[in-house]
Amino acid sequence: MQNLPVFIRLQNRPVILLGDGDAADAKRRILERAGAEIVDEDETAALAVVALDDGEAAKAAVERLKARGILVNAVDRPSLCDFTLPAIVDRDPVIVAIGTGGASAGMAKSLRQRLEQMLPARLGAIARRLRDKRPDIKAKWPDGDARRRAIDAALDEGGPLDPLVPHVPRDVDSWIEGDDDAPAGKDQFEIVQLRSADPHDLTIGETLLLGRADTLYLAPGVPQTISNRGRADAQRVNVSDVPDDPAPGLSVYVTVTPVE
Repeated sequence: MQNLPVFIRLQNRPVILLGDGDAADAKRRILERAGAEIVDEDETAALAVVALDDGEAAKAAVERLKARGILVNAVDRPSLCDFTLPAIVDRDPVIVAIGTGGASAGMAKSLRQRLEQMLPARLGAIARRLRDKRPDIKAKWPDGDARRRAIDAALDEGGPLDPLVPHVPRDVDSWIEGDDDAPAGKDQFEIVQLRSADPHDLTIGETLLLGRADTLYLAPGVPQTISNRGRADAQRVNVSDVPDDPAPGLSVYVTVTPVE
């Protein structure tokens, strides 16, 4: 990754905005939606947005701000940016941010428009209900690993809380109160044999397995680009062969050679 995506709380915090016109107005709107206080250049702030049409003026402003230790976004000048502002799909508190590192704002916008059609309007309400019901979820599944697998199963495609299917908040209650003999998901072991070191050669099914795995068993020669497709909190174990006793939950053995 060339950039680390982060979500920053800006409520009542100062952000410098320089410029006039449509570009500056657009940045002002998004910053104000996030609760930021827009201030002038001589104020103290951690972030700044420079939306000046004149290239030399913009470069000079960026240099002044960076000299003060301020992180800067320069509109339409990715080489001057410390950070970029993504296209956003807002289902508060669910926020989907699409960035291209300044390569193509048009592509980010196109992806946002498609995701707007895919994500149900009540998605945020479901997320809030899951937050409010966290004590009940912990009470039903006190073991952390079991709880995570139960939530994963509920949110999986076709699950009772599939996020791409419209739901109402009471569906969360029904899921918690439901009588499910295997709410935490069964132990599962899968094998992914790579065809190349390029993660784009993974099938959709293989990508889903890597992204859902609790434990990734990595055979010799598996590149980090493939390992990175797993969850950040998934256990990664370097092995020389297929594991004899896989860990609980979903375990995926990744190899570059055929498994006999």
